[in-house]
Amino acid sequence: MYKKILVTGADGFIGSHLVELLLKKNYNVRALVQYNSFSSWGWLDTISEKLNTNLDVVSGDIRDSNFINDIVKDCDAVLHLAALIAIPYSYKAPQSYIDTNILGTLNLLQASVRNNIRRFIQTSTSEVYGTAKFVPITEDHPLSGQSPYAASKIGSDQLAYSFFASFGLPVVILRPFNTYGPRQSARAVIPTIISQIANGVKEIKLGSLKPTRDFNYVLDTIRGFLHALESDAGLGEVINIGSNFEISIEDTFYLIKEIMNADVNISLDNSRLRPENSEVERLFSCNKKANELFGWTPEYGGLDGLKHGLEETIKWFTVKSNLDHYKTDIFNY
Repeated sequence: MYKKILVTGADGFIGSHLVELLLKKNYNVRALVQYNSFSSWGWLDTISEKLNTNLDVVSGDIRDSNFINDIVKDCDAVLHLAALIAIPYSYKAPQSYIDTNILGTLNLLQASVRNNIRRFIQTSTSEVYGTAKFVPITEDHPLSGQSPYAASKIGSDQLAYSFFASFGLPVVILRPFNTYGPRQSARAVIPTIISQIANGVKEIKLGSLKPTRDFNYVLDTIRGFLHALESDAGLGEVINIGSNFEISIEDTFYLIKEIMNADVNISLDNSRLRPENSEVERLFSCNKKANELFGWTPEYGGLDGLKHGLEETIKWFTVKSNLDHYKTDIFNY
């Protein structure tokens, strides 16, 4: 259906898994990774060489409009995942989130119009909803930017929609809820807990324990992207990708503790707390629209699905060569 697909943010957690899936489905993929002087492709360095036949890796930056226009040429679909996503760092450097998440998205949208892209999938986030005003959260839920990160994603989502409405760009906005799994940054709560336990820490440093999250295993998230890519439906729409199940951070800790059979306790770390009015207290997805439009349902849904996903995640993190990527004694902004 598509001769070449551009995936931005391909070196990251979700992006690298998505590239793997597309290659397994025999798509030709142009993978944009952030330029660095180490010639590192991030997590793409770890994928099987057998998959590299149809892979074209390009290093660069979505903030450079001329560069972006060049790499969009000869592609006919764009899966846009590149973004600054760490919420704590957005308090420290909010302008960088505007430059990357909004202006970077603008560059991709303009290049996509110029090059007649046939499918543009914008990656949103459940953080744009803020604390739930009703549950489960449907796509009609009000938006509330409780952090500079969330505000920047609201801006980039609305910009993407404007290019659908104004220029006819075939945009689909996917809104994944809290994705977890192998390769995730330790700034996120699940790898924070797992990596500390795996390194023998007995007092697990955490922030607020009461917020609830709708955790979505990474393989479910990338299947959502594949469904959206291969469907004719969803143009101009926002679609939640979530498990339709909520659990508190505290209960998540005890679930991981049980699976890992660990003798550990919680230690409150004030540096990990969000400002009071910025904390999103509750996220709980309605995924009915994804099913109706794309036929997507989570394979790791509910408590049993979460346990299965956590087991797979723990299995990956407890391999020494994987765990060595993480500095568990440092709070990762």
